[in-house]
Amino acid sequence: MAHINLLPWREERRAELRRQFFVILAGVAIIGAGTVFLVDTRVGAQISKQDSRNRYIELEQENLDESISAIKELRSQRAQLIERMNVIQNLQGNRSVIVHFFDEFAQNIPDGVFLSWLQRNGKTFILKGEAEANNRVSNFMRNLNESDWFANPTLSSVVAGEEEGASSRFELSVIGVSPSAKKQTDEGGR
Repeated sequence: MAHINLLPWREERRAELRRQFFVILAGVAIIGAGTVFLVDTRVGAQISKQDSRNRYIELEQENLDESISAIKELRSQRAQLIERMNVIQNLQGNRSVIVHFFDEFAQNIPDGVFLSWLQRNGKTFILKGEAEANNRVSNFMRNLNESDWFANPTLSSVVAGEEEGASSRFELSVIGVSPSAKKQTDEGGR
């Protein structure tokens, strides 16, 4: 019988299969590396794109924060200006009031009463002066009470002169009011 040696053929076949395996393995490795490279490049591009978006958002957020602080400062300045305008309007509106007060004092002082000192604390006027007789001080207080510009005159002190016929020193306080406020008070009391 003839002997056929199949070993070299099997070994060649094994070598061929091994070579094919390594070629396929190398191809899969190259394809895998290429896929990893492409995925890494794509993900890196997306990350850099998102980073640029984040930087843009942060920049815009800083701009908005600056705008908000500028708006707050403008609102503060606006409030200050409005407050100043209100003060100026109140001063303009009340500028003639003190003239009315002095005019009313002059019209309501009876003969024989002399004012030497006047002080204003808010709405209250404190008056010091001299009178030839106590009834003149009473007339002065009555005149102030009947005036549209004054209310609640209160006598604090009266010091009679030491010599006969000497004038008496007095101190009284009265509240300055506007005529419309006095009318409302008078109508409310009735």
